[in-house]
Amino acid sequence: MKFSEMPYTRPDCESIKRRLAEQTEAMKTAADFEEADALFRAADDEARELDTMRELAHIRHDIDTRDEFYDKEVEYLDAALPEVEEYSQNWTQAVLDSPFRPQLEEKYGRIWFLNAEIATRTFSPAIIPELQRENALTTEYAKLLASAQIPFEDKVYTLSQLTPLKQDPDDARRLAAWQAEGRFYNGNGQRLDEIYDELVRLRDEMGRKLGYDGYTQLGYWRMARNCYDKDDVEAFRAAVRKYLVPVADKIYRLQAKRLGKEYPMSFADNALSFRSGNPRPSGTAEDVLAAARRFYHELSPETAAFIDVMFDNELFDVLSRTGKSGGGYMTVIPKYRCPFIFANFNGTAGDVEVMTHEAGHAFAAYTARDAVPADLVWPTMEACEVHSMSMEFFSWPWAGSFFGGDAKKFYFTHLASALTFIPYGTMVDHFQHLVYEKPEMTPARRHEVWRRLLGEYMPWVRLDGEIPFYGEGKGWQRQSHIYEAPFYYIDYCLAQTMALQFWAMIQEDCAHAWSVYMKYTAPGGRMTFRELIDEAGLASPFGDEGLRSVCARAEAWLDAYDLTGVE
Repeated sequence: MKFSEMPYTRPDCESIKRRLAEQTEAMKTAADFEEADALFRAADDEARELDTMRELAHIRHDIDTRDEFYDKEVEYLDAALPEVEEYSQNWTQAVLDSPFRPQLEEKYGRIWFLNAEIATRTFSPAIIPELQRENALTTEYAKLLASAQIPFEDKVYTLSQLTPLKQDPDDARRLAAWQAEGRFYNGNGQRLDEIYDELVRLRDEMGRKLGYDGYTQLGYWRMARNCYDKDDVEAFRAAVRKYLVPVADKIYRLQAKRLGKEYPMSFADNALSFRSGNPRPSGTAEDVLAAARRFYHELSPETAAFIDVMFDNELFDVLSRTGKSGGGYMTVIPKYRCPFIFANFNGTAGDVEVMTHEAGHAFAAYTARDAVPADLVWPTMEACEVHSMSMEFFSWPWAGSFFGGDAKKFYFTHLASALTFIPYGTMVDHFQHLVYEKPEMTPARRHEVWRRLLGEYMPWVRLDGEIPFYGEGKGWQRQSHIYEAPFYYIDYCLAQTMALQFWAMIQEDCAHAWSVYMKYTAPGGRMTFRELIDEAGLASPFGDEGLRSVCARAEAWLDAYDLTGVE
């Protein structure tokens, strides 16, 4: 079914609560496995329906945040769904306590039950008011950023539309674009601080109400971390500082030399890879979409079938418009067993990354679309990010279709940025751990912490106040995950480490790399992250060796890459 034809009906949450209560009691008294199994399947079907309505409301609200109908629907769902969660948790507990659990696990696999046990640690009716307020605050944050109307050179831009200007080869124009963006954030800085301050205190209170010493462990459980913990993440961060920060520092020192700039450089200069400009897609947005369709058709039979479903059913909204929410994501519309990609094309290499990264997520969801229960479409999020970040590298043989004459630049900048991203992403994670360790921290203190971490993880950035907002240690406010999905960001870094392994395989034998990728992807959510890694024969990102080896291989490739003819 085409996205435009998918009907939306406001969920009757009171009826849903009554139905869940009935199912819970029925599960407790089920006479045999067949009855318990029928209840389990019925509940899964009904959850698909509710999740479909939620996704349709949120997608259509993001497409136009000024749409009053869907604005009201999201407001309703933000308040109603935390109340439904109480009944959903009671149902989950009844399944976990069922005498027929062994047969259910045998039929559906143990991972759903492992994740369900984790989910029961994340909720109590006592935190419903905090959950409702959390939803309202994150929605307000997204709408505030979507409302941006930034004056620049006699025109007005959204944050996404300003992005190409922040990469302009002209030094003065590029700097001015960064300064214009910084003024927008600073102009809204007090409210951004207030929103986050309240979110941190709400989340800390939720953790304490659930019996934790603050929010951090609750945050890990909410991310469904089922095979690693805070100590593993701390060890990964240490390996990033040891092995990757020096490599990234070298990349930026060479970049400064190419640009004729003093090291360390400003945020604006770090954004320009080559004096002649960063790689840009050749042609229009429609050309990028056409190149993507060709790429997936030629990559494999599996991806060819997938991309036709996406195009034939209008499962993209990728053009940037006034009033549209910022950023990009992929989500699933469960009832129709299809993915949806939301993005904001802006004429930069990021447009191609949308059609590889987000479509990598979408392909994985399409591959596992018939999973039962529906939750098993997905592994945990760091495992999902491997799907997307690795798919970016699988597009390399088709770079000419996307970038034309800029393909040579693209190869270099894509690999370099994969390496330099990890310190930034790890810093985001470190920042959040420090914030939730001390929720009483003032907004000013948070800015100081971010500024200190910049010196530790990104020493190639000059902090001299030339660019408002960024140079003042406030740049974390633009990172939506910090507000909307705490502790998510390290998932990208773990996944990038895995994706670099696929990059190395692709250089030697793309067909073999694809077979390994499918081995990793095919199980969907039926294995933990560590189990998927082992199943595919990949190296773990935890500990020193995984990161050290991919860093060395990528650094050697960049050192040997011939940039002759690229200015």
